[in-house]
Amino acid sequence: MDNLDAGPDAGLVGALRIAPSILAANFGALANAIQVVDAQTDWVHVDVMDGHFVPNISIGPPVVQSLRPYSTRFFDCHLMISDPARYLEAFKKAGADGCTVHVEVGNTASLISDARALGLRVGLAANPNTPFDAVVPFLGDIDLLLLMTVFPGFGGQSFMGDVMHKVTLARKEIDAAQLALNLEVDGGIDRDTAPIATRAGANVLVAGSAIFNQLSPLAAAQALREAALAGQR
Repeated sequence: MDNLDAGPDAGLVGALRIAPSILAANFGALANAIQVVDAQTDWVHVDVMDGHFVPNISIGPPVVQSLRPYSTRFFDCHLMISDPARYLEAFKKAGADGCTVHVEVGNTASLISDARALGLRVGLAANPNTPFDAVVPFLGDIDLLLLMTVFPGFGGQSFMGDVMHKVTLARKEIDAAQLALNLEVDGGIDRDTAPIATRAGANVLVAGSAIFNQLSPLAAAQALREAALAGQR
């Protein structure tokens, strides 16, 4: 598989993208984990949690920096933190390609502007109970819309099918306005739910447990891709 997301066009809107979430990988061997699945990886998804915005703590810029030499893939950093403005530059310097902030944090326009000024691809995330209207004003200013299919904070949660209504609304809005915008889903994505998500209009799928908690993570990623493609047909 060609590396769709290396070089100056990294992160541009295109075909289906599989984004393994390292939150579910062995933290003692993260470099090896991302290399094992590289052949079926488009983006590497990095879940960043601060224990404030979400009830868990994960990793930060030093881990991104340590992993950067081991992958040429697009590093998709999901900042589930209360004060993302404080850390955007650190993630950029560490090797992040894109940073996604939550609309629930507030100061959205300023955060988008700050991330753009740093040369980051800009993402905006919304929790399952956040109305779609909350993100609509910003769709023309971002590169990625992430609609959470679980409440963020912990891996291994069950997919919330009700969110597909928002995914469908987002896809209609994106297409109608002809926006160059990737539509991502994260939470409970596996071989069964991947085609549901792509059928609704998502083109970037984040999966953790369904890849890294399997006997063969590479085979699991390939099976996830095939299931997701089936939903697009």
